[in-house]
Amino acid sequence: MRKLLVWCLLLPAAGYSQSKFSLNLFGGFSSYQGDLQDKRFTLDQSNLAIGAGLQYDFTPNLAVRLGFVYGKLEADDKQNSGLRRLRNLNFQTSLFETHLLMQYTLFDLSEKRISPYVFGGAALFHFNPYTHDLNGNKYYLKPLSTEGQGIIAGRDEYSLTQFAIPFGVGVKFQVSEKVGLGFEVGLRKTFTDYIDDVSTTYVDQFQLAAAKGPMGTKAVELAYRGDELKEGNPVYPDAGTVRGGSKQKDWYYFTGLTLSIRLGSGNGGGSSYSGWNGRRSRLGCPPVRQ
Repeated sequence: MRKLLVWCLLLPAAGYSQSKFSLNLFGGFSSYQGDLQDKRFTLDQSNLAIGAGLQYDFTPNLAVRLGFVYGKLEADDKQNSGLRRLRNLNFQTSLFETHLLMQYTLFDLSEKRISPYVFGGAALFHFNPYTHDLNGNKYYLKPLSTEGQGIIAGRDEYSLTQFAIPFGVGVKFQVSEKVGLGFEVGLRKTFTDYIDDVSTTYVDQFQLAAAKGPMGTKAVELAYRGDELKEGNPVYPDAGTVRGGSKQKDWYYFTGLTLSIRLGSGNGGGSSYSGWNGRRSRLGCPPVRQ
């Protein structure tokens, strides 16, 4: 009888502890905003993105999330108008991100089935912009120094691994005790203007060609592509002509659905413990008499 009473006291606590961890899965779209895509929020030229991570709940409302997301970013001046279209630049890049986020959920999901939430934190991401020439050959853009990075004084080469500040909002629906579905929009403020390899002004084509040696001709070809268009200017722009806008850094963001799966039995080996409140129990334990 005494052993049964001890189990009745310990099992709900075990379930409480086990239910604090969740596996989070994400599926949706990755998008970019910058010199080749000036819309702040759009699904134009978006690509599929997937992610996974772990969540630990400190309280019913406050949690920490550790996760990884893979996506692809791209943009093409052919989708723009005016002078941007005549510039005729484009890029693509795979994107790898790992992040640590704090999340605040407005309502206790063990009491309400649905709740909005907000999150913010820190992220580390890796990118490597590339394009294809007219023959379909793939070229990574950073080694070409298309704007004189590493050639002209004051234009340092950019790093392909950068920090970002992620933040966003979402809404979560608790399907069952262990499973939750949600919709989330997460923005990423970066500190680089080179996700798209476009930021400042054109460099002198002869200086660029000489500095890049055997790749000099290709660097000049891909630094300005207006001459590929029928209506484009066949003459390479003078040094100092505006190519991009360095005052605003690039952004990227994820939009999609989330699936949250509570780890562990969360029932203490037989109870119907429902989460943070722990109000229900079907263990059949005898009442404790004082």
